Amino acid sequence: MFCDWYLGMCSKNFLGCLMITTVMSLISSSKAYKFYVGGRDGWVANPKENYNHWAGRNRFQVNDTLFFRYKKGSDSVLVVSKEDYFSCNITNPIKSLTDGNSEFKFDRSGPFFFISGNANNCNKGQKLIVVVLAVRHKHHYPPLPTPSPSPPAMSPAPVIDSPLSPPVSSPPSESPEAGDSDGPSMVDGPAAPAPSHKNWGSLTSELSTWLVVGLSVGVSVVLGSFSVV
Repeated sequence: MFCDWYLGMCSKNFLGCLMITTVMSLISSSKAYKFYVGGRDGWVANPKENYNHWAGRNRFQVNDTLFFRYKKGSDSVLVVSKEDYFSCNITNPIKSLTDGNSEFKFDRSGPFFFISGNANNCNKGQKLIVVVLAVRHKHHYPPLPTPSPSPPAMSPAPVIDSPLSPPVSSPPSESPEAGDSDGPSMVDGPAAPAPSHKNWGSLTSELSTWLVVGLSVGVSVVLGSFSVV
């Protein structure tokens, strides 16, 4: 049932036949096989099973081999184009096999067309279509690297003042170098303290008191002299 449908598809819609064959490649094996065309009958004009029926129940892959057994000198196998296959044209073969025990190895995927070298035998049905399944390529991808876990963030340790730790001294202030004419030298001794505003105030108060006392004494003397006179 499937073979009849498959052969009808190939004869009417070659592109659809090729697509179906490609789908079949998903479940096919990659091992090369040797197929004996026609089984025990071999390559003859009137086989017990139609050659295309036989091809429809087999799966062909690249590097598989077809073995044709026939009587040398009275028959042959021709590899032809699609057009020459349907017209049984034996005058323009792609390849001719004539030794009686011929092998043909598939070197590519796609359809192959075989006919008998005897035109009458070809017209009687001694012809074969084989569709070789597409090659499946296995892709190997390198494994992805596993990211290493990042270490947990460390918080800074708190600073604790210890009573045993020495006091931190401030750096000494810079002083002008000796011999510098732009400023007073610190080598001769400590600088004189600046006069305080408090000292000037007390001095002014004392002067004012003594001035008042002096004026009082002077007035008393003058008044005393007037009273004597």
